[in-house]
Amino acid sequence: MLKRPLFLLLTVCLLGCSSNGTSVPPPAPPPVAEKPKDVLIHLPGITGELFIDREFVRGIKEAGYDGEISIVDWTKGNLGIAALYAEKHNTQEAQKLAERIAQARKDNPRGRIVLSAHSGGNGIAVWALERLPDDVKVDDVLFLAPALSPEYDLSKGLRHVKGHAYAFTSPYDVFILGAGTLLFRTMDGKRTDSAGRVGFVMPEGADAAQYEKLVQEPYQSAWIKYGNIGDHIGVMSKPFVATVIAPLVVRPEHLVRQPDPESVGEHAATE
Repeated sequence: MLKRPLFLLLTVCLLGCSSNGTSVPPPAPPPVAEKPKDVLIHLPGITGELFIDREFVRGIKEAGYDGEISIVDWTKGNLGIAALYAEKHNTQEAQKLAERIAQARKDNPRGRIVLSAHSGGNGIAVWALERLPDDVKVDDVLFLAPALSPEYDLSKGLRHVKGHAYAFTSPYDVFILGAGTLLFRTMDGKRTDSAGRVGFVMPEGADAAQYEKLVQEPYQSAWIKYGNIGDHIGVMSKPFVATVIAPLVVRPEHLVRQPDPESVGEHAATE
């Protein structure tokens, strides 16, 4: 008999407290999810960071990229031909880059990570990919005039690529990636025409499923109008980067400049 009056008394007290301005505050709104941050890491060639690397960055930004861009100069005193033979140093730089990529993925799991490299920097890029933890991947890779041997097995590195690895090559890159690597060697120690001149060839025993991620973009004469004449640095031309390369890696909703279907490879134009 006492339980019901007691319940009514408590109810009246609670209503009284509410009417005296001590109402319970509304629940806090759920936290707003942080916007994913895109990251692009670029590696220069054996001469270290040059104006062409900064031109590349400007081209990516001109197309509408609003992510974080870093130029990682891996040479650190081993400039030019010395960089080809600094194997211990290059291995250490590849490991540092792998750790940097892994940290970027941990800090921003929903963002896009793009790795780009020019010439000799492609060696460091591939070796870094090979050293990534099993659960870490980048979204896309740009192999720009890669100074690697054509039959270098990319399987292990491609396992750490979610999307595509685009290899821009040119048969007209005769002096650097032809005579140069025939005389001095590629980044992986072969005296041969580089993949950046003749394209990559899947070696025997390679993982065919991983090689499906490799998209080779041989030089086209239509690219002359964008400042790319097919030489070693043409692929770094700002107009070429903004019009042809950037659409491959910049989120479509951010694109300012649209690719010209007549000047882009068939795959690139339909991505």
